[in-house]
Amino acid sequence: MSLAIAATVFAVIFTAELPDKTALASLILGSRYRPTWVFTGVAAAFAVHVGLAIAAGSLLALLPHRPVEFVVAAAFAIGAILLLRGRHEEGGDEHVELYGKPSFWRVAWTGFAVILVAEFGDLTQIAIASLAARYHDPLSVGIGSALALWAVAGIAIVGGRGLLKVVPLTWITRIAAVIMLAMSGISLAAAFS
Repeated sequence: MSLAIAATVFAVIFTAELPDKTALASLILGSRYRPTWVFTGVAAAFAVHVGLAIAAGSLLALLPHRPVEFVVAAAFAIGAILLLRGRHEEGGDEHVELYGKPSFWRVAWTGFAVILVAEFGDLTQIAIASLAARYHDPLSVGIGSALALWAVAGIAIVGGRGLLKVVPLTWITRIAAVIMLAMSGISLAAAFS
């Protein structure tokens, strides 16, 4: 285990993940559900991705781009539809909707599934695979990558919670659905380019 390699990998992956669609997905989920529940699912999905990237090394860069983008586009479109179909009554107790209905497993599974699909074949996963192939130190690369991805997810989830203090849940839901539809369109366009 090399702390220098882990720190280098952390810096690279953290910077690459900040503007990514999965950070946005974490923010949206964090604005709607209990942060610890969301983080559990998101962190597990990132751990799977790090493991896959480490195991596959640079071969992940060879995944077919088009099918991955189609799956990502579908996941974002389904997410937008589910957001819009939810009940959002004005003036009601938003915390009842946030905390009363979904179970831990449902929220964690939602976070896991969204991130798992959205991150598959993504730039950061390819970067992790490349770093693993370059450094030949899977433990250092894995730890640095996982910590970076978890840090970005944590920041995004906390940001989502802070957003609720200034913007009503109904508006966050509508905005999130529009953003997810836009991300679906971007992924679909990328699949055809």
